[in-house]
Amino acid sequence: MRLGVLDIGSNTGHLLVVDAHGGAAPLPAFSFKQPLRLAEHLDESGDVTEAGIEALTEFTRESVRVGEEKGVSETLAFATSAVRDARNSQQVLDHVHAETGVEIEVLPGDDEARLTFLAVRRWFGWSAGRLAVFDIGGGSLEIAAGLDEQPYVAWSLPLGAGRLARTYFGDRPAEEELRELRRVIRASIAEDAGKILRGGHPDMAVATSKTFRSLARICGAAPSGEGLRVRRELPLVELRRWIPKLLEMSLEELSELPGVSASRAHQIVPGALVAEACLDIFDLESFEICPWALREGLILDRLDHLSFIGSSDFGRSE
Repeated sequence: MRLGVLDIGSNTGHLLVVDAHGGAAPLPAFSFKQPLRLAEHLDESGDVTEAGIEALTEFTRESVRVGEEKGVSETLAFATSAVRDARNSQQVLDHVHAETGVEIEVLPGDDEARLTFLAVRRWFGWSAGRLAVFDIGGGSLEIAAGLDEQPYVAWSLPLGAGRLARTYFGDRPAEEELRELRRVIRASIAEDAGKILRGGHPDMAVATSKTFRSLARICGAAPSGEGLRVRRELPLVELRRWIPKLLEMSLEELSELPGVSASRAHQIVPGALVAEACLDIFDLESFEICPWALREGLILDRLDHLSFIGSSDFGRSE
C-alpha cells in the first residue's frame, strides 16, 4: 500500500510518501516539505499566530494535493510539540480540518518517544540489545530505553533546539547566561535519568532526527549522499571540541557548516549543548546515528496494526 505521513513538527512540515507492507522496510517514494517554524509563530500568550495557522493550513492543503497526485491511499497526519504546547491548539486543528478536511492528531510526548524507539529498534534489530534512544526536535527532547520493541521507559522534555534558541539565543548569550542554560539543560535531563540508569548501561545509545544528524556531520560523519546504510556516529570527544568553536560563529558561518541549513543554523548551538548533556549524564562515549525516526515509527506501528487485524480475521467463517 502507498501511505502518506504528514508530520507537522516545530520546524518543518513534511509529507513523506512511502510504499509499505507488513514485514518489509518502508520504501520512500516521494518527499514534500516546507519550513513552517511553528515554534517561532507563538505569541506572548502561547497561541499560534494567525500567520502560523495560515502557513500550516496552506501546507496541509498542498500536501493533500501532492498525496492525491502520488496515489496515496491513506494519510497519517500528526503534530508534535509546537502544536501540542500551544494554548490554542484545538482552534488550530479545527481550522485546518475545516479548510482542508484533514484531521491532525496531536501526539503526546511519550508516544513520540515510544514510536521513535520502535523505528530505531527495527533499524538496528535485536542484536543491538538494550537500547537507549535520544531525539532532539524543535520543541522537545525525547528519551526512551528498553530491551523489546516497546520501551520500558519513554518521556519528553521541553528541551528542543528551536525552543532553546528562541528563549536563550535572541542575542549571543553572555558567559553567565550560557552557564545558566547548561545548568537548566542538565538538571532537566538528570532529574529522571535514573529511569534508564537503574535498568543498566545501554548496549547501544542511538540518536536520531535532523539536529543529531547535523551535529554528527559537523563532527566528521559521512554526508547523506553516501547512503542510509553508512555507519555514522556522534562522539562526545569531537562534540566537546566543536562546541567552543560553534559558540564563536555567526549565523552565516554556522549555516556554511556541512549538514547545516540556513533555516536551522540558529538551533545548532543549543542542540549541541543538549546532545553533550545527554552523552555526559548517561556516561556515553558516542551516539550511533539512526536514519529512521518518528515518521518511520508511525508507519511501522500502522502496518503492525493492519497485520494484527488481518491475522485475527484469518480463518474466520462468514
